[in-house]
Amino acid sequence: MIDLYTSPTPNGYKVSITLEELGLPYNLHVIDLSSGAQKEPWFLAINPNGRIPAMIDRGAGEGGHDFPVFESGAMMLYLAERERRLIPADEKGRSLVMQWLMFQMGGLGPMMGQANVFARYFPEAIQPAIDRYRRESRRLLEVLDGRLRDNEWLAGDYSIADIANFAWARIHEWPGVPIDGLDHLRRWMDAIAARPAVQRGLNAPPRPQDSEALVEKARSLLV
Repeated sequence: MIDLYTSPTPNGYKVSITLEELGLPYNLHVIDLSSGAQKEPWFLAINPNGRIPAMIDRGAGEGGHDFPVFESGAMMLYLAERERRLIPADEKGRSLVMQWLMFQMGGLGPMMGQANVFARYFPEAIQPAIDRYRRESRRLLEVLDGRLRDNEWLAGDYSIADIANFAWARIHEWPGVPIDGLDHLRRWMDAIAARPAVQRGLNAPPRPQDSEALVEKARSLLV
């Protein structure tokens, strides 16, 4: 059994969607980031970096010990390889999935994350920073659109690469990044959003409906 420690964020949803797509049972533990629970010793024993998501694969370690996993991309890769699904078995196919997963981990996620911070959460408007991260986020979404022009999915069949990039691309409106003209990206996002497992994963946990409360909580984490 897997214990998932998460919050309603793009990185959190990457893992809950993966678990749902794989049909794996898991215990959901919702972490209130504003409470600082992710910095408590019990959580740092799972993820020394003090960030969500993190998980424990109970009894999966050497000698039947629990096996903790942190970093959302590493968690997705661990689950996909464990189940031999959502990632190809051949070397080249696996590499292609990894390339697009790393594209999200090193590019789309960090850039859209900063766009969120400066456009929504920072206590004062620093327009050059807002513009810079919005532009770069848009550029990265254009890269995805270009890839999807001649491909149904990012890396062959539907995979963890699609899940990872979708979890961030879907929130483009929140930091104010338009996707007008990116018809291939929109087609792809709609196809993923329609998947029942994705819908379940996006409700584990559900995103707060009160946007102002969400902004205030996020601002408190910047202090």
